[in-house]
Amino acid sequence: MVNGYMATSLREALEIRAAHDVVPYGGGTDLMIAADTSLTYLYVNRIPEMKQIAVDDAYVRIGASCTFTEVLASPLVPPLMKAAVEQIGAPAIRNGGTMGGNIGNGSAKADSVLIEFVLGAKLRLASVRGERIVPIEAFYKGRKQLDLAKDELIVEILLPKDADYEWYYEKVGARRALAISRISFAGLLRCDGDVITDFATAFGAVAGTVLRFPDVEAMVIGKTKAEVKAMHDAIVAAYGDHIVPTAGRVSKEYRKDVCLNLIEDFLTSKGL
Repeated sequence: MVNGYMATSLREALEIRAAHDVVPYGGGTDLMIAADTSLTYLYVNRIPEMKQIAVDDAYVRIGASCTFTEVLASPLVPPLMKAAVEQIGAPAIRNGGTMGGNIGNGSAKADSVLIEFVLGAKLRLASVRGERIVPIEAFYKGRKQLDLAKDELIVEILLPKDADYEWYYEKVGARRALAISRISFAGLLRCDGDVITDFATAFGAVAGTVLRFPDVEAMVIGKTKAEVKAMHDAIVAAYGDHIVPTAGRVSKEYRKDVCLNLIEDFLTSKGL
């Protein structure tokens, strides 16, 4: 028998989280694989405050208990996020799995987390002590290491509202569907006329956490497309210098080669 608490409001959930040693449980698509009857779970999938998708002046706000299916159905969620979410598991997994659970699992293979990195998303965390907003890059301190106190919950994912950018997304798996990422990549490009004003890339399932390289991205920002195209080989080489994959289901060499092929294809597809 699995022990747990079923919270029906955020306040109730935070009070339980503060008073007891509990593991937050959304859709359970990761936790149910190795359910531990010695643990006590806090079920957060019926909390209205964590089930909403809304927009304000700055952000698209996605509740941490929103399922992947709900994210796909929302007209507010940017296409880049949907491109990644629609490749998560099978329909049954998407119907149960949640955005917050994908983050809380702490895996560099998490498909939605890759997009949060490339978009510069933030997380709203809450406890009975108050709330704080944490950039997604700061939240991940390493493999399975999160900046989340024992009394805190992930409440919302905040995606920048401005979606006026070109994007690229590719997931490499053992098969075309129902695959855990061997390597995933997302790229973002925003221009003002011919001048590049924003350029971001993120690599998933390559190291202990999702990888971004701001110093390489800075080589591109502020330059014209023609100038960047002339630097094409130097940019790819810079990524090659920075990417140091870990061993896993596939070799380090394979991972690095695929990463460089993906950045090459991203640049070429955008005329860079």
